Amino acid sequence: MPKHLIKRYTPHHDSIRKHKHLRMFGRLLHDPNLWHLNRRSVSGSFAVGLFWACIPIPFQMVTAAATAIPARVNLPISVALVWVSNPITMPPMFYFNYLVGTWVLGEPVQQVKFELSVERIADSIAHIWQPLYLGSLVCGLIAAMLGYCVMRGLWRLHIVKHIKLRKLRRMRRKRLHSQQ
Repeated sequence: MPKHLIKRYTPHHDSIRKHKHLRMFGRLLHDPNLWHLNRRSVSGSFAVGLFWACIPIPFQMVTAAATAIPARVNLPISVALVWVSNPITMPPMFYFNYLVGTWVLGEPVQQVKFELSVERIADSIAHIWQPLYLGSLVCGLIAAMLGYCVMRGLWRLHIVKHIKLRKLRRMRRKRLHSQQ
């Protein structure tokens, strides 16, 4: 992946260090590995971010940061990828996770009538939380593995392409020098 493209869209590390929800990590945010863009840190951050994006919990960004810091992967990418699950994508994403959970548990899919009331939502969650969280865990692990492998592969393809272009430029320069 081109570093300049990633750097353009990720926030500066000082702004993340000063973020009100991430201040609790204090000096841990000064580790330079959290800000490097290399194959290991970017692919690891994709795994962390995509995993937590699949888990239906509040403060996913904080949990992604809490995982990225000890894993020493790119913090801004990990935190940003949590937004794969946003208010638009959450309903179909978590419904799919629920379906995966019912399939793994061998339970039938419950038809839940949606009503916007606290009692109805609490009653629905009480019946579906086990398949929802199991399915979210399974989907999160699969998304993390796929994200990790795809980013490693894309990074490698970019490097191979860059090396081939560099060899081609060298050959052209040699031809130009030999013709003069």
